[in-house]
Amino acid sequence: MGTLSDSIAKRYDGLSKADCCLSCGGAFPLAEIRSGDVCVDLGCGKGLDLLRMATLAGPKGFAYGVDISTGMMETAWQNAKKLNLENVDFVRSELENIQLEDDLANVVISNCTINHSLDQAKVWQEVGRILKKGGHFVVSDIYSIKPVPAQYRSNPDMVAECWAGAEVKEKYLQNLIDAGFEKIEILEESRPYQKGKIEVASFTIKGIKK
Repeated sequence: MGTLSDSIAKRYDGLSKADCCLSCGGAFPLAEIRSGDVCVDLGCGKGLDLLRMATLAGPKGFAYGVDISTGMMETAWQNAKKLNLENVDFVRSELENIQLEDDLANVVISNCTINHSLDQAKVWQEVGRILKKGGHFVVSDIYSIKPVPAQYRSNPDMVAECWAGAEVKEKYLQNLIDAGFEKIEILEESRPYQKGKIEVASFTIKGIKK
């Protein structure tokens, strides 16, 4: 059994050319992006939301895509070239140690990616680090209805399948508070549903860096 990063990269490299939707929600339409903004998409995948952000931010703004899958980033670069967008860049990085500088971004988005981490408190600390004061995040993700049994959380392939790394809702929201965010809102929320071997719900949340 390989590492969690290996399992995630392998799964999404294999899906990088597939014509399918990999998201559990829609963070991008709910983010407030202005001309000149610096934007970051965590788990950018094929870059579709990232390229929309780059277009809205305009030539005075910039958009960074962060992903662990080389295949996804290659597809994202190809999509950027098709649109002749020059205000974009892609960074291969784990979420627990995002390879971007402090106080960089006005907006951070993510779709069904943070649940892949087994140290989500650290991920949210990193989101807070790269956001400018007053900047905001909009994140779509899942949470587990009950704590995920250790036998599933310890399996990298199950975590890579986008369910076994899920936190319970209370822990998820506490991570945001501990990372220093305020005005935390749940913008959308689903009813519980079965995913893998557990019951989860999807939600889209927003918060502002103090």
